[in-house]
Amino acid sequence: MKKAFLVGAVGCGKTTLKQYMQQEQIKYDKTQSVEFFGNFIDTPGEFTEHRRLYSALSVTANESDVIIMIQSASDHRPVFSPGFSHLFTKPIIGVISKIDLATADDIEYSKDQLRLAGARDIYLISSTDTDSKDNQIKQLAVFLNDDEVKK
Repeated sequence: MKKAFLVGAVGCGKTTLKQYMQQEQIKYDKTQSVEFFGNFIDTPGEFTEHRRLYSALSVTANESDVIIMIQSASDHRPVFSPGFSHLFTKPIIGVISKIDLATADDIEYSKDQLRLAGARDIYLISSTDTDSKDNQIKQLAVFLNDDEVKK
């Protein structure tokens, strides 16, 4: 399994995604520091929201195989700056979380934000509605379980 570095705003679903992928009980847990869990590196949302902390993200990401930028479909702030992915030397994917709470316009806005930030592939996920036809959480799991790292 690829080691994934999770980055995104406070409350976007980084820890929930980690919990789901590791088949843990899903419960809210505010991440206070960089935490290593098996094949996941979970980061505090403040590291993304405050540019002065970008260097901490850049250095810590070196321990991973892939960067996952997570944008909540319910968050209409420009969380990632254009070209944000240039901080990293690893492949970048985008994840739009909380699609069960979103309209089509919300999802398009999130896709645009992730593309501007540098994500090529984008997965739409919900940890609460895993059977939705729009939910790509299973495809994301397949991608992460494929040991081949694509640039």
